[in-house]
Amino acid sequence: MKGDAKLGSLYWGILLMVSFFLLSIILLQNNLFNEEYKVENISFYKKEKGEFQSVDFTSNTDGKSYSLGFVSDTVWAKIDLTNFEQNQVNSILEVGNPTFRIVELYKSGDGESINQIKRISIDHLGKSNPFTYPYPIFKVKINRGDAYYLKIFSTEPVNFSVGIDSEDAFYHKYTKIISLVSVYIGVMIALLLYNLFLYFSVKDKVYFFYCLYILFISAAQLSLLGYSYFLIFFQNSIWYENSIIIFSSLSGIFGVLFLRNFLQTKKHLSGINKGLTLIVIVYSFGAIFRVLGFVSLSYSFTDVGGLLVVVFFMSTGIIMARRGYRPAFYFLAAWGFFLFGLLLFVFQNQGVINFGSFSNLPMLVGTAFEAILLSLALADRINILKKEKEDEQNEKLRVLHDNRELIKQQNTMLEDKVKIRTDELEQALRNLQNTQSQLVNQEKMASLGQLTAGIAHEINNPINFVSSNIMPLKRDIKDIMEVIAFYRITGAKEFSPDSQKEAKQLEEDLELDYVLDEVNQLLKGMDDGARRTVEIVKGLRLFSRVDEQDMKKVDIHDGINSTIILLNSTMSTKIRIIRDFEELPLVECLAGKINQVFMNIINNAIHALADHIDCISDPKIEVRTRSLGEFITIEIIDNGWGMPEHVKQRIFEPFFTTKAVGKGTGLGLSIVYSIIESHKGTLEVITKESQGTTFKITLPIHQSTQRYE
Repeated sequence: MKGDAKLGSLYWGILLMVSFFLLSIILLQNNLFNEEYKVENISFYKKEKGEFQSVDFTSNTDGKSYSLGFVSDTVWAKIDLTNFEQNQVNSILEVGNPTFRIVELYKSGDGESINQIKRISIDHLGKSNPFTYPYPIFKVKINRGDAYYLKIFSTEPVNFSVGIDSEDAFYHKYTKIISLVSVYIGVMIALLLYNLFLYFSVKDKVYFFYCLYILFISAAQLSLLGYSYFLIFFQNSIWYENSIIIFSSLSGIFGVLFLRNFLQTKKHLSGINKGLTLIVIVYSFGAIFRVLGFVSLSYSFTDVGGLLVVVFFMSTGIIMARRGYRPAFYFLAAWGFFLFGLLLFVFQNQGVINFGSFSNLPMLVGTAFEAILLSLALADRINILKKEKEDEQNEKLRVLHDNRELIKQQNTMLEDKVKIRTDELEQALRNLQNTQSQLVNQEKMASLGQLTAGIAHEINNPINFVSSNIMPLKRDIKDIMEVIAFYRITGAKEFSPDSQKEAKQLEEDLELDYVLDEVNQLLKGMDDGARRTVEIVKGLRLFSRVDEQDMKKVDIHDGINSTIILLNSTMSTKIRIIRDFEELPLVECLAGKINQVFMNIINNAIHALADHIDCISDPKIEVRTRSLGEFITIEIIDNGWGMPEHVKQRIFEPFFTTKAVGKGTGLGLSIVYSIIESHKGTLEVITKESQGTTFKITLPIHQSTQRYE
């Protein structure tokens, strides 16, 4: 019952609007144009080789309006005013077409031939009048016996009529036309804004397509009337002429898109939906050909598109209405207004109804009422969508209630399973934590073993250096003792010249000066070895810091240098170490942990170079430090073969390694990452295949916590 009441209200509303539409047409027809005199006899000429030749266009006229189609040359029209009763009265002569490029008015006196005519006024797309009136008008004083000629040139179809009004009647008509056009523009703008507001409210694209349809159908009507020449294109004739077809094509395209979404043709009428796509293609070709300069072809495509629109739109509306789809009734009513306006336009062209110079009035009123009805339909669509949404929400609530009951039943089963699974996961987690601790300790022991081997090797060198110098030192000391013994024996006696000579000879034979110098050199070597041993031990102490668990301010450079010293034994002599150190402040950190970071990264760089040592011309590792305000950066750069992208993405994963079995646990860089993260720093890897690898460490100078857990 409720649905029947709504449909009854719809029918009454449509009936009232139709009555208002007819009443408006009758009033406008009786009051707006009844004073205009229509010129019924016009003959046409073309000028060839300086002479006027008569042209027969009688098949293209109904006696009051003339349709010559596309004419490439200038056309001359002789106006027959034999039946014009007024004499020597100031009149307005109006040419009923706003698209003519050139319209000139000529006059010949009584008995003068066409070759003796004189131009009395010129018009160029409305520029001859100050009223922004789109039709060419000429102010003339008509005398009996005078002949008037129009010189017409147009790139558009030459379709026109000629009317004559008194000045007062013309101004009266002009005022009413401007009022009607203003009302039309106001109504269409209001509908556009209203539906645009609905679009932003409901986010339904059908409202967006309808807004575009209103925009372009209004613009198309204003172009057909000629007002867009002044209001939109600022008297640019090229843009205006193109707009007639382009606006009409765009209104047709968006009208099709609106229909497809409004009546849901893709869902209900798949065959007609494909035909609607054909309309879009035809209109698109019409607009494209107009832009490319094929004017006649563009009009043909637009006419075909209009014919297809009538057939498909009415067929779609009738089919959907017969299926009981309520929006289709609105659509049929709105489209009926448009077709009714089109019918009156045809009657006007056939001379059945006379709208004077305002021949587009039926189309103007028809599109306005069509837009109003479709806006009402879209407003009603909100109610339909609201009801559908309420039904959908009720259905969702029912399903939700059923699901809730099902969930309650399943929760009991899941809680038991979760409890069992939780116990299993807790046990697995404990086992994993124990395994992880063992692996971490294993990694630490591996690093410690490597460290111990390096220390043993480095300490062995200075020890061998000292032990290898012991025998020469004993031999030299023995020689010195022989000289001393000789001097002691000889000293017990008085030295004679011979003995002194003999002693001198002995010193020369033993090269006592050289021996003493060699003793000094050996002692110096022993001193160097001892100092080197001290340096290694100091580096070990700086690297390990095993007795320090608190954050302290340390010199990062000391940690890097000690790490490089400890790794000397594992490094090929071909690898160069480059230190690019900038002055750094003391950094608050756990020195042992940070040294472990340097050890792992530099050691990986050494292995990366060692694996391809023969393929790299100058293998090197560069360690670069920089100070950046509250942060420092350490970059460790090697010129090895780098890493592919899939390896780079996984290097910090625990247990991931590219080394052979038994040569790596895959925990080194994972531990490095956790150490840097615990220091509130960042670790970035920059690498490409065959372009080396850069590890960039960023550390804050100050830590917010004083204890590292």
